[in-house]
Order: sequence, then C-alpha cells, then structure tokens
Amino acid sequence: MDQAIEFSSMDGQQLAGRLDLPKGRPARAFVLFAHCFSCSKDIAAARTIARTLADAGFGVLRFDFTGLGASEGAFEDTNFSTNLADLESAAAWLADHHAAPALLVGHSLGGAAVVAVASRLPSVKAVATIGAPSDADHVIQSFGSRLDEIEQSGEAEVDLAGRPFKIKKQFVEDVSGAKVREAAAHLGRALLVLHSPFDQVVGIENASGLFAAAKHPKSFLSLGKADHLLSQKSDAIYAANIIACWADGYLDADKAVAAAASASDKMTVTETGNGRFQNLVRVGQHEFLADEPRSVGGGDTGPTPYDFLLAGLGACTAMTLRMYATRKKWPLEQVSVALSHAKDYATDCMDCDPKSRIDVFVREITILGDLDETQRQRLLEIADKCPVHRTLEAKAEVQTRFA
Repeated sequence: MDQAIEFSSMDGQQLAGRLDLPKGRPARAFVLFAHCFSCSKDIAAARTIARTLADAGFGVLRFDFTGLGASEGAFEDTNFSTNLADLESAAAWLADHHAAPALLVGHSLGGAAVVAVASRLPSVKAVATIGAPSDADHVIQSFGSRLDEIEQSGEAEVDLAGRPFKIKKQFVEDVSGAKVREAAAHLGRALLVLHSPFDQVVGIENASGLFAAAKHPKSFLSLGKADHLLSQKSDAIYAANIIACWADGYLDADKAVAAAASASDKMTVTETGNGRFQNLVRVGQHEFLADEPRSVGGGDTGPTPYDFLLAGLGACTAMTLRMYATRKKWPLEQVSVALSHAKDYATDCMDCDPKSRIDVFVREITILGDLDETQRQRLLEIADKCPVHRTLEAKAEVQTRFA
C-alpha cells in the first residue's frame, strides 16, 4: 500500500511524496528513490519500482523535487544542488517518521544525485543507479541550440520530453560543476549500476564511467533491451527485483533491529504509520503486527490487543499443563486451548446493574493422550494455576509514565 505525505524542503517549500510500504508486515529497511530529470514521483517506472520493492519488504519514499509534480517551488530556480538538498530533507523525514534510509535508488539524473548525496547520509549502506549519467552535465546535451541562448540571455525555454521548461544560466553552471565520478570514487558504500546498452538518452559509456570510478564493493547489471525510461513494466520490475536481491547482502537493518531488541528486556509497541491502527510489536528478537478489524477502521493485518491477551492466556495454560504432565511423567501427547472473551455478569450476579458487567474469559481445553479421568480432572485444576490466569484474576496495577 502507499500513502501520500508532505515534508518541507530546506527552502521551506512543501514537497509532495508517496510512501510505499509492505502489506501486512513491517518494512525491513527504508529506501529513498530519486526520479529522472524533469520527471515526477508518479512516472510509471518510479511507481513500479517502488511497489515492487515494497512487495519485497522495503519501505520506499519517492517524491517530487522542488518545482516538479505536486511539489511547491519554481523549477527554473532549482539545480543539481537543490536536488541534493531535497534528498537530504526527504531522508530527514524518513528518519523522523520511520527509519533513516539504508538504500538509495536513483533513475537517470536521479542516479547521479543519489551518488552525490550518499556521503551526506550516514545511514546509507548501499546505492543503486538506473540509466544514470556519470557526470551531471550530461543533461545539458538535451538543451541543444538553446544552450547558447541560455549563455547569452541568462535563461531560455527548453523542450524536455514534449514539455516546456525555463532553464537559467545558474542551472547550467551548477550541473557543470557537479563532480559525480569523484563522488563515486569516494562513495564508501556498495554500488550497483544498472544500465541498458540500448539506452538512447544516456549512453552505456556512462555506466562504464561510474563503474570504473567506484571502488569495491561494486556491481554492474545490463538491463537488456530496456529503453531509458523503462517504459516496459517488465523491465522496471526486473530492475527492482535485482536491486532487492543485491541489497540483501549489504543492508544489516534486520540484524541491527534484532540486536537492539535483544539488548533490552522490554517489549516495545510502535505505530508503523501503515493504516490507522497498525503497530509493530517487538519482544527480544521477535516482531509481529497488531491491528484492528476493518469493521472498526483497522487494516486487519494482525491480531487485536484482546487477541494477544487471549493468546497469552492460552499459551500459558498449555505450557503449564505440559510442565506438570512432564513432571508427573503422564502420557500427555498434545494440549490445545480455544479461547473467547466477552463482557458479562458474574455468575452470582445475574440481576446486577448493567454497569457491573465484568470481563469473562472462556477457555476450552482439548487434551490428547492415554490419560485416565482422574489425571484429566487434575490437569483441569492445574490450568487455573497458570501465571497469566492468576494475573487476570488478581488486582493488577499498571504504572504509566513518559519515557
């Protein structure tokens, strides 16, 4: 699923983005995606790549650079440097609301941008480029005869993919000064270069330039007969699946989460931002989702809070019976516990005021094994001695404070 988000650029403009998240599970790491020059977050390739990565378990933020798509600002006042600043702002939003990006993916000039910005983002472990130029000033070639007019008059209207854009001299000077290959040489992260030898917009020699400049670990993959914009959906899916598989070797997000969780004896429950009620529950090295049914506005991606309470009672009951039977050396083969919860009257208070209703937990135990009736009845009694059962029947105290 994806959701619309907004965040502020360093210049105070509101930038529009979309966050693609895995369905029914937490993201194993977050990806920041940079679109191609004069494109938007909603170009077909960007949508397909983001959704495919989300299906592979990643959270993906794609957004419109200043002056493009649904973002505020004037495109003619932007340049390569402002694109890098926008990427930093997007990374900061991810860090504040979910987790800092561990993987950067950039398409075309967006690929050059993610290579250039990676050193500013300590959380980034790996960078992948798709049809990226090895120098940012490659984009100037598309200005053709208008380049002289820009140089002489300070600005000119340029046709880019059938749409008019005003380009100023400051843009040309800024991209000309960008040192993408130098950034690749000092990347300090794993790099994957994806490029098609049939790319008619950014030639395959650019992939060679990036790959030669970068230090190991680095990888190159040919995108076959794909065009520059990955117009065929199958090409975009293929690129995204390759990125997902390749990134597994460099992203240690899962290990870091597990290590942090195991270092604490506390259970944590944190909103995921995926839907209205979904929460991520972490217990040691284990994690799972909690949610509410769709009937009350949830996404039904995990058990409800009361489901977890019933599960605790059921698990504790089964474990208690197993420990007792093992100690007695009884032939208990399997225990199964079915549970339900309702608000009801106490059995000795059938005529009480409706406000006096209490929580009633019904527990039905199935026992398999060659047990006589005396043993079965004793196990039924032992069920009432499980710790969770005693906690529920006792008067517990919950202490709440700010962390």
